[in-house]
Amino acid sequence: MKQIALLGSTGSIGLSTLDVVRSDPASFQLFALAAHRRVRELASQCHEFHPRYAVIADPSLAGEIDRSLFPQETKLLFGEEGIEQVATDPQVGIVVSAIVGAAGLKGTWAAAQSGKRVALANKESLVVAGALVTNAAKASGGEILPVDSEHSAIFQCLAAGNRHEVARIHLTASGGPFRKSSRAELDKVTVAAALDHPTWKMGPKITIDSATMMNKALEVIEARWLFDASVDELNVVVHPQSIIHSLVEYVDGSILAQLSPPDMRLPIQYALSWPQRKPGFARKMNWFESQTMEFFPPDLDRFPALKLGFEVAAAGGGSGAVLNAANEVAVERFLNNDLKFMEIPQVCGEVLAAHTHSTNPSLSELLALDAWAREETRRWKA
Repeated sequence: MKQIALLGSTGSIGLSTLDVVRSDPASFQLFALAAHRRVRELASQCHEFHPRYAVIADPSLAGEIDRSLFPQETKLLFGEEGIEQVATDPQVGIVVSAIVGAAGLKGTWAAAQSGKRVALANKESLVVAGALVTNAAKASGGEILPVDSEHSAIFQCLAAGNRHEVARIHLTASGGPFRKSSRAELDKVTVAAALDHPTWKMGPKITIDSATMMNKALEVIEARWLFDASVDELNVVVHPQSIIHSLVEYVDGSILAQLSPPDMRLPIQYALSWPQRKPGFARKMNWFESQTMEFFPPDLDRFPALKLGFEVAAAGGGSGAVLNAANEVAVERFLNNDLKFMEIPQVCGEVLAAHTHSTNPSLSELLALDAWAREETRRWKA
């Protein structure tokens, strides 16, 4: 029985994780559930799964909570301290890191230092502090398994050979809702249009990131750290049907791909069950149905965010913290109709260019860069 701490239980990845646990109660038990502010939803989950701990990440709610909402056997914790407590508890074997944004870094970092298996959906942890997190996991005997469908696909394809035999890693991208839009049309994109993703149903922040292709930029940086890959080894291919989730090309010319209908429960289940495979959720492929698979190069002029991702993957240091923080604030401003769609990558690029590069920043230095970049982005054209 694997004891799981699920950080971000009320978000889209969290809900999919609950589906996986619900389907296999003999294998998985929820030790802790953590959410940011959705207290009633968290309480409802606690009544179904009966975790030992429930964590409300926003400490300002500590004095307002009606504790009678929660089961008596579930203990309430608050803030970053609560997140870190459940992420490092000796009884926990797997930490699902699914808190959106840089807020998920502390839980990932704590779990990595404690030798846990981290099922990583919070790509920002590696974007912001890739060297620190991966080195912490190595030193503690922990492991980081990807939950992103693209990185899960790469992880599976890499099992077919030795790491030094890999020539290139190809991450696929749907291209988002504006794949065919002109630059002039992108300048006029509305919030409602950007939130309408053609393939995946996700939260608002990651949906906007997919529309700008910043999500793929962050995934390039994540892949650099997860797979110890150089920028020259990484490539992005636009594949609108999202059937092939990524490909690994070997030095002999062989290319391995992982295919499945889009369903986030599949990579989640794989990360929780690895090295085993279990009967899953994915709709079975019907190879006799008429279907098309298309592949295109990304347009870095229309989607400059992707170019920033490759630049940060090459630069390292604190650049990932700056890009991620600037993007989080820029997306928030766009959702509040305070920035135009194409101003999201513009402000990110300008803040990134303005920061002072540091080679091996500490966690406190990265958090300081995060705070600086957020303030710079808030003031931009304000």
